[in-house]
Amino acid sequence: MKAVIYARYSSDGQRDESIDGQLRECKEYAERQNITIINTYIDRALSAKTDDRPEFQKMIRESSRKQFEIVLVWKLDRFARNRVDSATYRAILKRNGVRVVSAKENISEGPEGIILEAMLEGMAEYYSAELSVKVKRGQTENALKCKANGGMIPLGYKINSERYYEIDPITAPVVREIFERYADGKTVAEISQELSDKNAFIGTRYKYTNKSSIHNLLKNRKYIGEYCYGGHTQMDGMPAIISQDIFNRVQDRMGRNKHAPAAKKAEEEYILTTKLFCGKCGAMMVGTSGRGKSGKVHHYYKCSQAIYKKSCDKKSVRKAYIEQLVVENTNKTVSQNDVITRLADMIVEMQKKENTMVALLQKQLNDIDKRIQNLLSAIEDGLSNSSVKSRFDDLENKRADLEISIAKEKMEQTPLSKEQIAFWISRFKDGDIDNINYRRNIIDIFINSVYLYDDKIMLVFNYKDGTKTITQSNVTDSGILGSYLDDNAPPVPCPLLFVPLSLLVFDML
Repeated sequence: MKAVIYARYSSDGQRDESIDGQLRECKEYAERQNITIINTYIDRALSAKTDDRPEFQKMIRESSRKQFEIVLVWKLDRFARNRVDSATYRAILKRNGVRVVSAKENISEGPEGIILEAMLEGMAEYYSAELSVKVKRGQTENALKCKANGGMIPLGYKINSERYYEIDPITAPVVREIFERYADGKTVAEISQELSDKNAFIGTRYKYTNKSSIHNLLKNRKYIGEYCYGGHTQMDGMPAIISQDIFNRVQDRMGRNKHAPAAKKAEEEYILTTKLFCGKCGAMMVGTSGRGKSGKVHHYYKCSQAIYKKSCDKKSVRKAYIEQLVVENTNKTVSQNDVITRLADMIVEMQKKENTMVALLQKQLNDIDKRIQNLLSAIEDGLSNSSVKSRFDDLENKRADLEISIAKEKMEQTPLSKEQIAFWISRFKDGDIDNINYRRNIIDIFINSVYLYDDKIMLVFNYKDGTKTITQSNVTDSGILGSYLDDNAPPVPCPLLFVPLSLLVFDML
């Protein structure tokens, strides 16, 4: 029989050694029972009181593929510590022909086994509830004494043997420097980059080389000595690393920046970057801007060769014009029912193509089977010695390994139905063209490249078969306005081409 192992531990205080022990004992049980393990699902630092466990949910979903018959756990409390969850997910597994087996609890399959399982699950839930009460009581007592209550220790502190916070002489100066640099005018991005360039936290558990972590550090009131846990707050409850004055200066500056975003946040997003090319020289067109006589800033795409090497005379095109043109026509194209149907049919057909790895493994398996049969024939003919037996055992082991590899490959395949694919594509029908996220998605998924000439625009889609032409009236009726940098008239519209390409849409799915 084929099985998967589910293992987990519930808190940050436990380590992978706990998982290793569970896996080892489950594998030993599987060997004794002649069960083949084809996969493992592991949740770390997640309680079984809830079903919100990624690997657990993945295992439940993949049970529907009927690639395994057993979920093997070290003990039943690894599967669930909630009787409702246990019953619910056992029922799902049962419908899929899968049962839960405990490696350490000898539970029979008869009526008495049902009672024993119910008792074990009830005891696990009781133990979990009782432990939760005790832990909360202990955490409350710790909070009243301003002791550490677990979790990540803030940078700059360490915990002594009595669970009180102490200043870490190694990392506290780094905290002071971060606060001082920000208060003196450095940006969060600059501080983050400096720390990264210095490899400040290489080999540690701290991740203060990204902007989000620096922001959180600068807002942490623990650094002025304010202890806070579970609603209990006490000033001077722990040693301060930063003075109140510098902390206030930092908060004032962060508040000003929040209401007056940095210049980078106000920059225009050029969503055709890496996809828009010059029709004259083939170089990529990049975003740029210019200020008119009235002082208004205008945004354009300009040929990179024209900007940096002055070797191309291709005119710039207004950003709003070209993006609107591309998005509107892509939306109209992929929203047609016949296009959606053709795309869905093509993707379904692609899914039917045999997995090349499975085919290769299956060929090897067939070869092994033939060799095993040849050995069996030789043994029947009287050829039997230690070397033949050793060779037979070796082939059997290889055969088992190949079967496991094939099962794994098949489990990784997630075929979609035509209806699912069509539904996914049809979501673009009613998208808000003015929404930047929608515009970005439709270009990223369906547009391969855009070639801009002086007299035409050629669109290349991640799609094959079909053509469409944009006429002058189409552009006028759409209300799209735009101009070149030095010309008030929009460029002449051109045929919209569908160039045969590989179906990259499937990859996006």
